[in-house]
Formats: sequence, C-alpha cells, structure tokens
Amino acid sequence: MGVKIGKRFANTSLAITQSTLPKTTVELVELRASQINGCGWCTDAHTKELAAAGEPAVRINLVAAWREAAVFTEAERAALALAEEGTRLADAYQGVSDETWAQVRKHYDDDQIAALVYLVAMINAANRLGVIVRMQGGSYQPGMFDGIAD
Repeated sequence: MGVKIGKRFANTSLAITQSTLPKTTVELVELRASQINGCGWCTDAHTKELAAAGEPAVRINLVAAWREAAVFTEAERAALALAEEGTRLADAYQGVSDETWAQVRKHYDDDQIAALVYLVAMINAANRLGVIVRMQGGSYQPGMFDGIAD
C-alpha cells in the first residue's frame, strides 16, 4: 500500500515540476515551508538543490528572513508569502491574505497559480511525512531523484 500511495504522491509532484513555474521559485517555496515545518531532510534537499542550480549562498541563507531581504524578486516574494501563509494556516485568521493573493495574481498566470497552490500543499505533506518518520537532514545529494519518473 505504501508504494502505491508513494507513486501517486510522486505523480502530483512531477506535474508541478513540469509546470511553467520557475524551478528556482519551486525550490524557494519548498525550502521556506520546510524551514517553518522543521523538516531537516527537506530543508537539506532544497538548500542543496538551490546551491547545485547556482543560486548564490546569500539568497539561500536569507530565505528564512525573506521579508527583510532585498535579494528576492517581487514574484518570488509573492510566492514566498503564499508558501508562508499557506503553511501557517493554524496561525492565520483567514488563511492566505487578500494582499498575498493580489501579489500572486500580479506575477503568475492561472496555471502557475494552480501549480503554486499544489506545491504548497505537497511540500507541507512531504514535510509532515519526513517529520513523522524522523528523516534526518544531511544525506541528500543534489539530483538524486532526477529521472525517477522516466
């Protein structure tokens, strides 16, 4: 049963990565949610994927403080706000704010918005799985899952 569920989970994630959402945006969103959720394995993975893709250390290091950093584009900031508000649902009175939705709509088309919403949901699910089964950070190798869906 676990393998069957895992394949379904992977297929949804594959659809997100095949969207027109920029790869860097995907990784930044996944990193921010993983930091909030305390998932060491996912934080490790997304940090290393960003570095392997050539992202400067300053951008990777400032994801946790993105609101106080000048190194992210307006579009990335909108995606990070959606990730943060969508991850902190229990802390938010009404979920994602109207201001965040307006910024997301300003920078992304409908298909990209759908991909962002599913991305936030999927990384939160992955973080919960990682924390539940106590997956430790440190062992991830960039690209280790490339070609898994081929």
